[in-house]
Amino acid sequence: MQLQLMMSSDFSIFRVGISFIMMCIFHKSTEDSVPELSPQKYFSTLQPGKASLAYFCQADSPSTSVLLEELNEAAKPLQDYGISVAKVNCVKEETSKYCGKEKDLMKAYLFRGNILLREFPTDTLFDVNAIVAHVLFALLFNEVKYITTLEDLQNIENALKGKANMVFSYVRAIGTPEHRAVMEAAFVYGTTYQFVLTTEMALLESIGSENIELAHLYFFHCNLVSDLTQQCRRTRMEQSLTTLNIHLFVKTMKAPLLTEVAEDPQQVSTIHLQLGLPLVFIVSQQATYEADRRTAEWVAWRLLGKAGVLLLLRDSLKVNIPQHTNVIFKRAEQEVPVEFLELHDVELIISHVENNNHIEETQEDEDDDMEDPDMGNSYIQDDEVAETVYRDRKRQLPLELTVELTEETFNATVMASDSIVLFYAGWHAVSMAFLQSYIDVAIKLKGDSCTRTAVDAGSQWSLLSSSSLDTSTMLLTRINCADWSDICTKQNVSEFPIVKMYKKGENPVSYVGMLGTEGLLKFIQLNRISYPVNITLIQEAEKYLSGELYKDLLTYSSVSVLGLFSPTMTTAKEDFTEAGNYLKGCVITGIYSEEDVWILSNKYAATLPALLLARHKEGKIESIPLANTHVQDIVQIITNASLETFPEITVENLPTYLRLQKPLLILFSDGSINPQYTKAILTLMKQKHLDSLIPCWLNLKNTPVGRGILRAYFSPLPPLPLLVLVNLHSGGQVFAFPSNQSITEQNLVLWLKKLEAGLENHITILSAQEWKPPLPAYDFLSMMDAATAPHPSRKEPEYTKETDVPENDKEQHEDKSAIRKEPIETLRIKHWNKSNWFKETEKSLKNDKEL
Repeated sequence: MQLQLMMSSDFSIFRVGISFIMMCIFHKSTEDSVPELSPQKYFSTLQPGKASLAYFCQADSPSTSVLLEELNEAAKPLQDYGISVAKVNCVKEETSKYCGKEKDLMKAYLFRGNILLREFPTDTLFDVNAIVAHVLFALLFNEVKYITTLEDLQNIENALKGKANMVFSYVRAIGTPEHRAVMEAAFVYGTTYQFVLTTEMALLESIGSENIELAHLYFFHCNLVSDLTQQCRRTRMEQSLTTLNIHLFVKTMKAPLLTEVAEDPQQVSTIHLQLGLPLVFIVSQQATYEADRRTAEWVAWRLLGKAGVLLLLRDSLKVNIPQHTNVIFKRAEQEVPVEFLELHDVELIISHVENNNHIEETQEDEDDDMEDPDMGNSYIQDDEVAETVYRDRKRQLPLELTVELTEETFNATVMASDSIVLFYAGWHAVSMAFLQSYIDVAIKLKGDSCTRTAVDAGSQWSLLSSSSLDTSTMLLTRINCADWSDICTKQNVSEFPIVKMYKKGENPVSYVGMLGTEGLLKFIQLNRISYPVNITLIQEAEKYLSGELYKDLLTYSSVSVLGLFSPTMTTAKEDFTEAGNYLKGCVITGIYSEEDVWILSNKYAATLPALLLARHKEGKIESIPLANTHVQDIVQIITNASLETFPEITVENLPTYLRLQKPLLILFSDGSINPQYTKAILTLMKQKHLDSLIPCWLNLKNTPVGRGILRAYFSPLPPLPLLVLVNLHSGGQVFAFPSNQSITEQNLVLWLKKLEAGLENHITILSAQEWKPPLPAYDFLSMMDAATAPHPSRKEPEYTKETDVPENDKEQHEDKSAIRKEPIETLRIKHWNKSNWFKETEKSLKNDKEL
C-alpha cells in the first residue's frame, strides 16, 4: 500500500507531463483558438513537465471542421489541468511519421514527452466531454482502476480495508459527460481516495443497485474496517453525476459523521450548511446519553450525504427548547427558523429530511453534464452488442498473439503454413466483439499442453497429440476487410465475422458455430486431424473406440463414430466419407473397411454397413445399421446419436434439443444435481420409460436465465430442486412433479402414468405467440429458403460444402465456394428444404419464447 501511495504521489508531479497528439484532416480555420506550429517547432517545445494536445493536419486534405471545433472547445478545460493545445500543420515535404501515412491520420496518439504511450481511434473523441475524459483517464492510470467483475471489486475493497476509502462509479460508456465528471473528480481527489470505474451493468446489479440505467457513484468507507471479513459500508450519491455534485458529495464524506454540540441550534454552522445540506439535531440528556448517541450514529449513517447530524446535549444548553422535543431540523437557507419535532421512530426522521430536502442540483455548461435515460444519446446504442463493444473500446487486447494479414502478406502466409484466418471489419460491432473471443482462443492455445512452439510473439502453434495427429504448425491470423476488401472478396467473404481454416491440399473450411471462445476452440482442435480417420488394424480400431487413440480430443468430443464397411461397399463408404468430412470440427469420425471387418461386426452385433458409436463418458458402444442410407441420413443419424443421454441444458445447446420435437423433462437445480436423482432418471431411460421425452437438467448457477424461466412457471417460486415437464410442441402445457415427493424411480413412474392418463393438472400454459416478421420485407427465413432451394434437375445431397478450388487458382488461394460448410449443430433451414423435419420444427417452435 505504501508503494501504491508513493506511486500516486510521484505521479501527481508528472500529471502535466503528457502529450496527446491527434492526427486529423482539415482546412485552416480562421476561428482557431490554438496556436499553429510546424512539426519541427512543435516537437522542439515538448518538455517533460509540460503537457500538450496537438492536431497534426495535412494542409491539402478535406475539412473535418466538426472534430476541430470540438478540440477547440476542449482547449480551455484541458488548459485548466495544465495541458496546452496546439495545431501542427504538415506539408508534403515533411518527413515526420505523424504526417505521412493516411491511415495514421485516423488515430490519436498519447505521449509523455517524446515517448508514445497509447493510440486511439479518433472516433472515440466525438465531443468535448469525450476528449477531456479520455485524456484524464489516460493521465490518471494509477488513480483510477478500471474493473469488469465483482471479484475485481472485492479484491480492491479487501486491499483497502483499514487503510483508505474508495470511490466506485459506474458509467454507461467511456467518454460520456458522467465519465468526464468522474475523471475530473479523480484529478482532484485521486491521491486521497482510490477511484474505481466500471461500465459493466452486471457488476452494478451484483452490488444491489436499482435503476441501473443511470450512472452511479458510491463511497466505500473501508478505512474504518478492521475485520477483513466485514464488508465496507457504502454510501450512494443520489444526485446526478456532475463535477460539482461529486465534489460536494466527497466533501460531505470527509466531514465528521457525528458532532456533539451544546449551543443554540440557530447559531450552529457546519460544512453541511455551506454545501447546501440541512442539519438534524438529536436531542439528548445525561440519563439517556449512550442510547441517544447510538441512535444519532444510526441516523447519521442513513443520512450521510443528505444532511449533517449532531447530538445536542440538553443538559448543557443555555437556551430553552420545548420539553417533548427530541429532534430539531435546521434548513440550509438562511433566516429560516429551526423546527422543533417530536419523532419517536428513526424512519420518521429519515422521511422528514428526504421530504424537506430541496437542494437544487447544479448544472454545468447548461445541460452538458445532465444525464437523461430517455435521451437518444449518440453514445448509447440501440444494439446491445454495439453498446458493449463501445464500452470496451478502451480495453487493450493482446493482438500480438495473432498475425495481422494484408493484401501483400495473405497469400504468402496461408500458403506457407496451415492457418486459421479471422475475416472481420473494424467498423462492425459483432466483429469487434468476436475479436475478443478470437484472442481468448489464442491465449488458451498458448497455455495448452499440446502447444509445442510459439513463434511470432505466440501466434504460431504446434498442435501435438498421438503420432497419427497432424503435427504441422497452425497459424492464428486476422485480416480487416474494411482495409483489404479485395482479398476478402476473393475469399468469398460476404458477411462478418467469419473464420476459415486453410490447409495445404484441402479446400478452406468455414466455422459457423457459436460466436464464442469454446465453440471456436473446439472447431480448431477437432480439425487437427483429417476426417474420417482411415483405420486399418483391429487393434487400432479398438484403441479408437476406447478413446485411447485420440484421448486429448475427448475434451471437445465425448463421442467417437466408427463406420464399418466391407471392401466392396464402395457407394456406402463414399457416402460415409462425405458425411464425415461434412461433420469435420463437430465430432470424431473414423472408417474401417478391411477384409477382417467381420471381427468387429460380430463383436458389436453390427450388420454391415453400420456405425459404431462410442460414448466415452458412459463407457458404452452402440451399433447403428446404415442400410439404404444416404449422406444426409448419415449426418442426421450421427447428429442425433451424438447427443448426450442426460444433458445439462444451456443457452448454446437448447436449440439442438428443441429440434427433436419432444417434451422436455427438466430438473432445475441450484448447482450440481443429487447423484440419486441422476441414477433414478438414467434407470428409467434404460427401461424405456422416457423414450417419448428428453430428460435433461439445468444448473441455475451456470445458466442464470433459468430463474426467469421458473418465474414464468411458478408464483411464488418453490424450493429447488424442481422437476418440470414442458410440452412445447403440443399445447404448451407445463407440469410440475410434486414438491412433497422425493425423486425416485417409483414416484417418477407413477407421476408419468398420471400424466399419460390425464390425471395431472398443468401449472401453466405457454402462450402460442408466433414470431412473425413485422413486414414481408423482414421475412429473411423465407428469403433464405427461396435463395437456396435446390434446382429440380440437381441430384446432389441437400447439405452444402465448399467446392473444389480450381487447379489454376490454387496458387492464389482463392475461396471460390459460394456456400459455407457448416457444422451440424447450427444447420440452417436452407440445408433441408426437401425434408419436412425443419418445416414441422418451425411451426412447433412458436412456444419457445416462454422457455
